Amino acid sequence: MAVPNLQIALDHNELESAIQDVMKVGDIVDIIEVGTILCLQEGQKAIKCIRAMYPNKIIIADTKCADAGTTVAKNVAEGGANWMTAICSATLPTMEAALKEVDELQVELYGDWTLEQAKEWYKLGISQVIYHQSRDALLAGGSWGKKDLNQVQALIDLGFKVSVTGGLTVDTLKLFKGMDVHTFITGRGITGAKDPVKAASEFKTEIRSIWG
Repeated sequence: MAVPNLQIALDHNELESAIQDVMKVGDIVDIIEVGTILCLQEGQKAIKCIRAMYPNKIIIADTKCADAGTTVAKNVAEGGANWMTAICSATLPTMEAALKEVDELQVELYGDWTLEQAKEWYKLGISQVIYHQSRDALLAGGSWGKKDLNQVQALIDLGFKVSVTGGLTVDTLKLFKGMDVHTFITGRGITGAKDPVKAASEFKTEIRSIWG
């Protein structure tokens, strides 16, 4: 079982503030995500800038693509992104088109998706999914529970590399002990901390402690 990656989500409105935050922890984390809002606000410019800063890191464009797979994927790939995301409600042709233009396409899971759908994504050649506890659900009092963990494990059992995200803290990580999680994704868990460097380092230390 491999040691999971740590991914920072740059969920910023402005590129300037995203740069300020990523400069603090970019060398600590394994993967850098240009978040959905940042993609919408700053577009390819944000991806190019982060790529220039971190030429050797995996960079993800969290486009949550729902349509125009070829165009969106080409744009983010030209900007320097290795991977991008598609929303689980996107059609199979949209996903297939996007997959041809980027190294990896991740399907982000929201709402009413099924394991039968996941099997179809896997047949397309998609190897990564993101299990997401949405911000709105967490604000409404939701938390990680047995149902979530069972779904994550079911996706792993299908052969997917599964990333998890949504209100993760260092203490949350132990819930996934014994599971072959590919990546833990956090945004405010690091960028919103009083000491982002300390927060990122604590995530990495705990991951290594559990899986290393």
